[in-house]
Amino acid sequence: MPQNLHASMLVIADRGIVVTGPSGSGKTGLCLALIDYCRASGRFVRLVCDDQLLLEPEQGRLIARAPATTSGLVEVRGHRPSAIAFEPAAVVDLVVELLPEDAVPRFQEARPAVLAGVTVPQLRLPRRNAHQAALAIRAYLESPPFVASMD
Repeated sequence: MPQNLHASMLVIADRGIVVTGPSGSGKTGLCLALIDYCRASGRFVRLVCDDQLLLEPEQGRLIARAPATTSGLVEVRGHRPSAIAFEPAAVVDLVVELLPEDAVPRFQEARPAVLAGVTVPQLRLPRRNAHQAALAIRAYLESPPFVASMD
């Protein structure tokens, strides 16, 4: 049985990024900012899902899928759900947890998160600050061990 997680997810190049945080923390805004950045720089990017993820471990990796009811939809606060290009499933390579700014250290190493029994690197970033969070994610993905996949 898949684990349901309140989160959004996208794929950048060949890396799956899950964004977690409470309602209103900016999960969707961050995903859309990353989509804009990647498109502008010519990198492949696709949303997997917005707001709900179904997680299942498979052969030591964590696979995320969108529930059928929200597949291919994105909801920007204040606007109805709208269709968007999407991937039906992806491997989770990084978890981004959106937190209040005072709970986020200035410098940090990726720390692990455990989702559905699988350990995945995690970054803790300030909520409701898509630009700053996108820059941190970009820096993380362009550093080893991810740098090769971003070229």
